[in-house]
Amino acid sequence: MDNSVLRDDMVDGLEHSLELLPEAVSIAMRSVPRHEFVTDSPYQNRPTEHRDTNTTILAPTTVARLLAALDPQPDDEVLVVGAGVGYTAAVLAEIVGDARVHAVDITRSLVYEARENLQRAGYGGVLVDCRDGAEGLADYAPFDRILVEASAVRPPARLLAQLADGGRLVMPKGVGEQTLVAVEDGEVAESFGPLSFKPLLVDGEQTGSIVRNRTRREDPEYEGRGWHAGHGWEQDWIDWGGSG
Repeated sequence: MDNSVLRDDMVDGLEHSLELLPEAVSIAMRSVPRHEFVTDSPYQNRPTEHRDTNTTILAPTTVARLLAALDPQPDDEVLVVGAGVGYTAAVLAEIVGDARVHAVDITRSLVYEARENLQRAGYGGVLVDCRDGAEGLADYAPFDRILVEASAVRPPARLLAQLADGGRLVMPKGVGEQTLVAVEDGEVAESFGPLSFKPLLVDGEQTGSIVRNRTRREDPEYEGRGWHAGHGWEQDWIDWGGSG
């Protein structure tokens, strides 16, 4: 069957199953050739595991929920934390323009793959860089919208600092039980129900690394504060056995 027909069927299903799918998101998802980003049944509504990394490629319904919560507007400057294979960035590029979409991922091989996928699909203007997501992309800030495709206890301070006035950050908030939230002016402005994401990684946690130190994930400044500073408390977070 023709990919465009499969794509329309996919979005028809999303419109039926989701309470509200913004028209802009629907049109964008009907336009983006998902088969350029996902090779395994690209138009089935299910998540898949990336073949080479410990990364989940989001199901279309999850992408739609994230973007509905993000509410991107034409000409917004957008940052995606967790570029993955590049599909979410491509959908955003359809809405705001590819030159206004920036994405980061901590896994270098995924950065290369996302760049190639986006170029092949016609979204070569999207900037994809290898960065610690909690650090954001300060060189291109401020952003009107920031989408974090990983969970954290609270929004990383440096991402909040990179939001434009009136900007909106969307992320899965919590550990274990998570809720999709939109943050404005440093506070949760809206909640959009439960979902489950892997945690936001910091340098040393990407695929193939030995050290797994998560102390900087939530708030980089926390390491230097209080009684624990300089006492090695962070070593409790390290997997010294090297399992990756």
